Amino acid sequence: MMNFAVVLLFTASCFAWSSAIYSSNRDAGPKKLKYLLETLLHADVVARRGENATLPCILRAKPSQYKVKWTKLEPQRVGREDVVMVSNAHAFKPYGRLGGRASLSKAHDMDASLQLRGLELEDGGTYRCELVYGIEDESVVITLRIEGVVFPYQSGSGRYRLTFHEAEEACAQQDATLASFGQLYRAWTEGLDWCNAGWLHDGTVHYPIIRPRPACGGDLLPGIRSYGPKDKTQDRFDAFCFTSLTSGSVSYVPGPFSFRQAGLACQRQGGELALVGHLYSAWRFRDYDRCDGGWLRDGSVRFPVRSPREHCGGGVPEAGVRSFGFPDQMEHLYGAYCYK
Repeated sequence: MMNFAVVLLFTASCFAWSSAIYSSNRDAGPKKLKYLLETLLHADVVARRGENATLPCILRAKPSQYKVKWTKLEPQRVGREDVVMVSNAHAFKPYGRLGGRASLSKAHDMDASLQLRGLELEDGGTYRCELVYGIEDESVVITLRIEGVVFPYQSGSGRYRLTFHEAEEACAQQDATLASFGQLYRAWTEGLDWCNAGWLHDGTVHYPIIRPRPACGGDLLPGIRSYGPKDKTQDRFDAFCFTSLTSGSVSYVPGPFSFRQAGLACQRQGGELALVGHLYSAWRFRDYDRCDGGWLRDGSVRFPVRSPREHCGGGVPEAGVRSFGFPDQMEHLYGAYCYK
C-alpha cells in the first residue's frame, strides 16, 4: 500500500478563505458586490462545541424587494441544498437540523448575520449568505471552524477492522465524529504523527506523518499520506475521530481495579467511566495531566500527558494521550478515569 501513497501538502490558506460573488447570470464571472459587504476580515469564525457563534453578513444597501437565504454547503451531499434559514425584511423561516438553533443577529438595520446557538460537532463547515433580489443575487461565504482535537481510534479487535460506517459509529460512541480532511490537516500542523491509516468524514483514507521512518512514510517528505476514496462497505481501516469541549469533567480514581470494578468506582463518585473523546477533550482544553493508566468505557487503558517528563510519557517527548491498548478486563488492574 505504501507505494501507492500520495503526499498531500497544502498551505494553511486552503482552509481559511472567503468568496464574494455578485451575478445576474450564474454562468458569468465574479463581479463586484453591490449590496453585501465582503467578509474577508471575518471569513473564518472559530468556536467550541456548546458555544454560540455569529456568522457575519452585512448589507451596505437594501434592494426594494429582497430575501436573505443562509445555506450550509455540503460538498458530499447529493440532492437538495441544506438550507438553514430564509428571511426578508419582516420575518424569517428556519429549516432543517440547524434551523431550530438559528436566528438572525439584527444588531442593526443592515445586519443579516446568522447566529447559531449551542454548537455541535457537525456544525463546522462552510456557510453561504445569499441576497436574492428579483432575478439577481449575490453572496458571501464564511467558514465556521469548531475548535477541537483529532485522535486516532482502532477497534478493540485490532488494527484495520473498521468499515467506513463502523468507523462512524466507533467515533460516535466515543463522543466524536469522523474528522474532516481540514481537521486532520490542522492536527498534523500541530504535531499529530501516526502510522496507521484511518477513515475520514468524506470516505477517504489518510494518515499524517511528521517524521518519516522505515515502514512509516519511508523516504517521502513529511505530509498527509492518502489512499484516496475507498469502498465504504468492503475496505477496513482505523478511524480519525474529532471531538471538542465537553460540558462535564474527567477525574481519576486510583485502583487497582478490574474493568468492572472501575465502572463501579465511577458510579460511587456519581459518574461513569469516561469515553476516549472525554479524555482527549480534558487533555486538550483543560490541560489534564496524569501519569497513571486508567480504564475507559470502551475497555481501553490510557493516560493523558501535557508535560512529558521522566517516567511519565513512555519515552515519547511530545504531549498526548498514551494508550496501553485493550488489556484483559479481569486479569489486568488499573485505576479509573471517570466522567460526570
